[in-house]
Amino acid sequence: MEVLKVSSHSSPNSVAGAIAGVVREKKMVEVQAVGAGAANQAVKAIAIARGYLAPIGVDLICIPAFANIQIDGEERTAIKLICEER
Repeated sequence: MEVLKVSSHSSPNSVAGAIAGVVREKKMVEVQAVGAGAANQAVKAIAIARGYLAPIGVDLICIPAFANIQIDGEERTAIKLICEER
């Protein structure tokens, strides 16, 4: 599964375009965010991506989970948002 990493500085419209592109091609994508700002941008991007995909008949759903990841040798907890067609 392809993983898109979102930061607090990510543009929600750009991330939404990436989400929509991957979902069109592979049917699912994982969006990862570490921190409140990044999680906020990721959720906004998913909402926008739903709007991009709806006209072609794709109902995008999102399954939230936690993931432990390594950043600069330090273990961090990320929000993992699995997005797929319903």
